[in-house]
Amino acid sequence: MNDLTPNPALNGGGKGQPRLPRLLVVEDDAGLQRQLKWAFDDFEVLCASDRASAIDLLRYEEPDVVTLDLGLPPDPDGVSEGFATLAEILRLKPDTKVIIASGHGERQSARDAIAQGAYDFYRKPVEIDDLALIVRRALNVQQIERENARLSQKSGDDHTVLGGMITADAQMVKAARMIERVANTNVSVMLLGASGTGKELFARGLHEKSNRRAKAFVAINCAAIPENLLESELFGHEKGAFTGAIKTTIGKIEQAEGGTLFLDEVGDIPLPLQVKLLRFLQERVIERVGGRNAIPVDTRVVCATHQNLEKMIAEERFREDLFYRLAEIVVTIPALAERPGDAVLLAKHFLGRFAAEMNPVVKGFAPDALKMLDAWHWPGNVRELENRVKRAVIMAETRLVRAEDLDLERAEPETPEFLNLKAVRELADRKAIRHALARTEGNISGAAKLLGISRPTLYDLLRQYDIQS
Repeated sequence: MNDLTPNPALNGGGKGQPRLPRLLVVEDDAGLQRQLKWAFDDFEVLCASDRASAIDLLRYEEPDVVTLDLGLPPDPDGVSEGFATLAEILRLKPDTKVIIASGHGERQSARDAIAQGAYDFYRKPVEIDDLALIVRRALNVQQIERENARLSQKSGDDHTVLGGMITADAQMVKAARMIERVANTNVSVMLLGASGTGKELFARGLHEKSNRRAKAFVAINCAAIPENLLESELFGHEKGAFTGAIKTTIGKIEQAEGGTLFLDEVGDIPLPLQVKLLRFLQERVIERVGGRNAIPVDTRVVCATHQNLEKMIAEERFREDLFYRLAEIVVTIPALAERPGDAVLLAKHFLGRFAAEMNPVVKGFAPDALKMLDAWHWPGNVRELENRVKRAVIMAETRLVRAEDLDLERAEPETPEFLNLKAVRELADRKAIRHALARTEGNISGAAKLLGISRPTLYDLLRQYDIQS
């Protein structure tokens, strides 16, 4: 099988003949619709002439690949409706490969579309062979990504990744695998995520997996140091450089020589200092404050932020050239609320540690506490969970931590928009199964009892969703 041949086994085929891959053609030219339908006889070709019908077909048919003409009614001579359609497709089904039609003089629109998440573009008038090559390549990429996502759902029995992080969530496992793949390169890595999601743990994990592990890992929180001191903290200073500089002091960049420097909250670095940091990243030399000598330094940089740097760039509060130097690889870390079952797994881990230190009588969580841990939306992420469990262990008066010991208030989480009812059901099933397995520490009989189903039914669901107990 060559690299342009669809693999039906990866394409969701059930019993009997696997279904054909689905291609959605979003095009208001009926003649071109017919031409593409004839040309792609190895696809199930679906056609839509406007945004509304395209989104209806996306929800109902879940196509693998979409070709999209940006000039759709009611703006056939512009691109506004096409871009709105692209945004809605990627919001509802982010794994869809969207191929944009580009006419003469519209290359910038095609580039903008790719920047917003489109897979590729083709030129009009259509060369069927060229388009077929792009479509089949897109299908193969989509199938490989789907298979990787399926495999990443299977987490190990101990639920640990990247040298100790505890998770059963596919997105966290995917992020950890990405870190492991780039660890032995020298690319700069940017970690994006809300406060308390474990960005420093990821940075440490990257360092431990790299060939720099024998050297220092140095972390600095750029938001915690006053602007007038941050330059000296990063680059060091010479004796007499300023009042109070009674000796030469090396900075964090030099301390991490041969190792890894972790810049937390990099968005808080002031603009003048961003220039100096950019020079270091480009030339790999520094000058201490008050010094004149260029000092070569071999330090790998990993940074993190919870801020929207692209918005800061637009507002001229963060340098675009520095962003691209820091963000050669970008890894997004999901919030705890987006990781079904992880709150209970982590809570049990923290309870074991804190109980041994502070209250050995405590042995676990009562059912109402487990339910509360599942239901809470964790705005402070893992850091909040750790603090709540520590408090609960200290306050607990019985062997089991109760809901009131956690001191949490009930809150209804927001309901996100879904592609269709099937996606809602699958997400609900996955969450419920993850929660039940986490509560019973992987015991199938106990999890089935919690879910109110038989063991064979639970086994069927585990196989269907590729969840490993």
